[in-house]
Amino acid sequence: MARFGYARVSSTDQNLGRQKELLEKSGVDRIFEEKQSGANLESRPVLNELLNLLRFDDTLVVTELDRLGRKEKDLTYIINKVNEKEASLEVLNLPTTQTSDPALNKLINNLILELYKYIAESERLRIRERQKQGIALAKKQGKYKGRKKKYTKDSPQLIQAFKLLDEGYSIRKASESTGINYQTLRNYIEEYRK
Repeated sequence: MARFGYARVSSTDQNLGRQKELLEKSGVDRIFEEKQSGANLESRPVLNELLNLLRFDDTLVVTELDRLGRKEKDLTYIINKVNEKEASLEVLNLPTTQTSDPALNKLINNLILELYKYIAESERLRIRERQKQGIALAKKQGKYKGRKKKYTKDSPQLIQAFKLLDEGYSIRKASESTGINYQTLRNYIEEYRK
């Protein structure tokens, strides 16, 4: 019966110190550290290693639920994985209710987790919406130019791609032949060949 702590920050210049301190105070046996974006589970090898390591009656401890992820789908996957292992999840900043009935404890904790998963997903969507609004406003004011385009109308790769398209190549084949990303090529077609 081991207690494993998991601490994550999104980038290498952020500090794990606060999370590690809280995890140590909670009495974990070992802390797994990761400096990776929570955008997708595949790019988080430390978390995946920890999920595979969990055994019956172990506990996965995190300081906040969003350290595991912000997407409802990812959180559901992680919680299901913990439950499959017959381990438990402890989130230090969430309220817990301990009764003498283990089944009731599990039910209450699952309800709390479902509520916080919904809140985390809603916050992620609000952040994206505010970001879109900020970009739209900056564009309107002429302050936002966006990312610099990789290709111009005169780029040899783009000229070659358009030539291939004129010869009857599909967008996918033209993309593969020139090394231009498929969606990028579609965007350039839309922009330059209306």
